[in-house]
Amino acid sequence: MARVAPVVILDCQIREILERLRRSRTLPQHFAERVRIVLMSADGLLCSTQAEQLGVDAQRVRRWRTRWVRRADRLAKAVAKGATSVELEKLALEIIADDYRSGVRPKFSAEQVAAIIALACEDPGAHGLPVSHWTPTELATKAKERGIVENISSRQVGRFLKGGTATAAYVSVLAQRQTGRPRDVSTPGRGGLRHVSRSAGA
Repeated sequence: MARVAPVVILDCQIREILERLRRSRTLPQHFAERVRIVLMSADGLLCSTQAEQLGVDAQRVRRWRTRWVRRADRLAKAVAKGATSVELEKLALEIIADDYRSGVRPKFSAEQVAAIIALACEDPGAHGLPVSHWTPTELATKAKERGIVENISSRQVGRFLKGGTATAAYVSVLAQRQTGRPRDVSTPGRGGLRHVSRSAGA
């Protein structure tokens, strides 16, 4: 007998936040995929249909769909208490952040990771930076200034943003200045990355 997938229900405020995250050019690819899973689940799409559209296995879709439903009460309580849009966005990102494996003591909490990702979705110009997209170095500096973390390297921020995968398109977009000229971004084993277009499913 096929398992019945949990039903995802979104109120207008949370849906608006997720839709904004889905459209964000700076949201890491693995977070964007999970946001799309939540939104498609709320629209009533089957896990198998989502898996086909996203190019992933149905088990991954079910896992993040179930994760959202099990933790959605945290958002409901925050909404009831009058949480701001920024606070709700950070909480939504915490829900879809990766859990650390048991036995491994994390250096950074899920809340800190979510706060850094939420910061990456903000306009750097609002922080007085002459760029259109954040770099890991700028994010690391601003995260320390805000008190999100006591100390963090740009390399660690880059890991959070890439989710442990080599997402060349994302790194290139993240490092692009307002002039449209990509910065020289390098990864281990490569001299640099060329600017490439992100796929529609990113």
